[in-house]
Amino acid sequence: MILFPAQAAWLVPAALVLSVLASWAALRYARWRRMLDLPGRRRSHAGVIPRGGGAAIVLTLLLGLPWLGWGGQGVLAAAFAVALLAVAGIGWMDDHRPLSARMRLAVHMAAAVLCTLALPLAVAEGALWLQAVLLLIGVFWLSGCINAWNFMDGSNGMVTIQCGWLGLALAGVFVQIAGDGQLMAWPWALLSLLLASACSGFLPFNFPRATIFLGDVGSGALGLVCGVLLWAAWGLSPSWFWCLLLLPSALLVDAGLTLAWRILCGRRWYTAHREHLYQWLIRAGASHAQVALMYLGWNLAVVLPACITIRRWPALAPLITVLVLALAAALWWYGKRGARRRVRNRGSTG
Repeated sequence: MILFPAQAAWLVPAALVLSVLASWAALRYARWRRMLDLPGRRRSHAGVIPRGGGAAIVLTLLLGLPWLGWGGQGVLAAAFAVALLAVAGIGWMDDHRPLSARMRLAVHMAAAVLCTLALPLAVAEGALWLQAVLLLIGVFWLSGCINAWNFMDGSNGMVTIQCGWLGLALAGVFVQIAGDGQLMAWPWALLSLLLASACSGFLPFNFPRATIFLGDVGSGALGLVCGVLLWAAWGLSPSWFWCLLLLPSALLVDAGLTLAWRILCGRRWYTAHREHLYQWLIRAGASHAQVALMYLGWNLAVVLPACITIRRWPALAPLITVLVLALAAALWWYGKRGARRRVRNRGSTG
């Protein structure tokens, strides 16, 4: 039986309370195990901060999954739970003791394959060659999201706030899906709300002043969850494609362009660095809170109006999407140039 939001209203506040309690427990555990992020040249914080707090969000999501009323999607829910456990598990191990990049990537790819095989895609029905192509795209997309979220997890509240935004926005997308996919969309809508609630419970521990970081257990798992939600929304209602490209743009444009730039410059793109726009802004003097709110402002001032316009005038969707992404790329470029200039000026006068 499908549980509709009115029947499961207790899930959202329960997830909030559980996330708060689990975050407090994760903080105590991290201090006990000395799971600490130390300040350094490639980090954006100046103090010693415990890590691994994202385990609270993962625990909240896993405990909430059985209550979402998956109906005929039980196998899909089980596959998603296994993949989430795998990604969070390898991240949890890495938070305790650094693991090789190959081992982490292998687990990420396996989780991406499992989720992509399980997720139904209306656009691929009856076409085996198209299913094969979409499988490759899905694996690339999900493994890319896992690592992009990890890359962007270097500033207080950045990833947590963006995931809260995505959770609320995607809940709105899922509840508007009509037709044959409507009943299948309700559990995903609830999962999106669960994500937003779990992130809200963790946020006071991480923003504006961080007492604990997400760690790899949190950033990688959140990347998988958001990637799966976006993929599922597209699979159930392809008409949302253009909006779904824009909703995570604050994270993906910064992560994607920074990665591309490092590859073009011949740098070791897979190593830790401080070359994302948000990191340059912090080095230039902006606070973590200011930067996180700038990225949230992009969502509210640009992405949300663009999506509303796309839904009102679907024929303009490709043009609006290209213009928004071009604007994001321009802001990334000029933002980095301006931040570099301020960093150099501060260094010359220091």
